[in-house]
Amino acid sequence: MKNLITFICISFFCMLSISAQHNEAAREKIKALKISYLTEKLNLTPEEAQKFWPIYNAYDQEQQALRSKQRSELKKSLKNSDEVEALNETDAEKLVMLKLSIDRQLHESQKDFVSKVKQVISFKKIIQLHVAEMEFGRKLMSKYRHKKD
Repeated sequence: MKNLITFICISFFCMLSISAQHNEAAREKIKALKISYLTEKLNLTPEEAQKFWPIYNAYDQEQQALRSKQRSELKKSLKNSDEVEALNETDAEKLVMLKLSIDRQLHESQKDFVSKVKQVISFKKIIQLHVAEMEFGRKLMSKYRHKKD
């Protein structure tokens, strides 16, 4: 019996590990596709790319961390959507203030990114970057929706 429980536990952790590795591999694949897509759309020279990508990667990582923090705080406060009704006004105010604070940090991160990246690429390419990021997101979501059907 003890061996069976051990086997089940090991199997469970192996499945979790494989699932986590699959998710990480999928994220890395999407990141590679995004880099390729943005490089093509921006038509970066090798010199621009060499300077641009470290700045962009740091910015993207910061943006993702802030959004993740926002989601996790919201999830922590609201276990399910019915709990919004159960929130007291003080907790709701804290959540709204947290959202505004993170939104402000996201905005500051964007301003910092633009001030750094304008040294490397033109303002026109900064606009092209913004448009290309939106297009990539739309294409990714479209592909994801079609895959679910």
